Amino acid sequence: MASTTKLLLTDLMSGVNHVPSNYIRPFSDRPNLTDVQTSDASSIPLIDLKDLHGPKHSDIIKQIGLACQTDGFFLVKNHGVPATMIKNMLSIAREFFKLPESERLKMYSDDPSKTTRLSTSFNVRTEKLSNWRDFLRLHCFPLQDYVQEWPNNPPLFREQVGEYCTSVRGLVLRLLEGISESLGLEKNYIVKALGNQGQHMALNYYPPCPQPELTYGLPGHTDANLITILLQDEVPGLQVLRNGKWVAVNPIPNTFIVNIGDMMQVISNGKYKSVLHRAVVNCNSERISIPTFYCPAPDAMIGPAKELINHDHLAMFRNFTYAEYFKKFWNRGLESECCLDLFKPT
Repeated sequence: MASTTKLLLTDLMSGVNHVPSNYIRPFSDRPNLTDVQTSDASSIPLIDLKDLHGPKHSDIIKQIGLACQTDGFFLVKNHGVPATMIKNMLSIAREFFKLPESERLKMYSDDPSKTTRLSTSFNVRTEKLSNWRDFLRLHCFPLQDYVQEWPNNPPLFREQVGEYCTSVRGLVLRLLEGISESLGLEKNYIVKALGNQGQHMALNYYPPCPQPELTYGLPGHTDANLITILLQDEVPGLQVLRNGKWVAVNPIPNTFIVNIGDMMQVISNGKYKSVLHRAVVNCNSERISIPTFYCPAPDAMIGPAKELINHDHLAMFRNFTYAEYFKKFWNRGLESECCLDLFKPT
């Protein structure tokens, strides 16, 4: 009986060989793991950023625009984040989730307003079905405002995660310039539209699951923010909906997956797609994934870029603040129906 009082999935599942009932999805809402396409190099846009500011600049901008428009996600290589930094980030995340329960729980909270917190599933206060993950959520920009809240165990956590956050922020800013250009906007348009933008990250830990066909790490959802940079370890788990089929996006070392979020779909007036994606689990291996979320300021007014509205392309969304959007997104939980539908012109 004691196990039912555990706050985290990792500790609840120690020695348990079945999926508890509150993790079991209805039959119609299960992953159907046998009906998933496996991606290959030709089916996923892989963009080499090496010459983004060089002789191939215009070609790379076209590649970025096409990927945003047709896929809503793409892989990047030669992105400027050192391989050693990526390796350290994955290692320190794994170390954290291997700490004793009492040490990890120092970070635990189910209050989503906390800027540093360890929790489980998605929103344990509102959801009826739980997701097969634990996560450590960190705010990380401006770095100096938050780093003292972060765990100091493992001992190098703050140093290594801080370096990673700063490096990924540089990548995001380069990508946002490229995406702005691909839309025919001034290259600093999107950054200026965000106000005092935020940067958050999650260290996701998916333990091995004895019955992975019954549950999700995270069910199908779009990201509420502007753009997401995802680092995953060598264990597959991410799947993206393309042409009505779930496609497994298998890891490629030293690459990042770039997700277009809901706010980018709004700014682009629907030209760029916020893509449905999900995380599945397996019975053999734990999995680490580390998304970095880049977000508008809460009071930033989000709406389609005026330059993208004309007689042939009417505004697809009304203007709203990011705080208004995120509140609705969080309270609804992760659902396949896009929260953006609530923000269309009346």
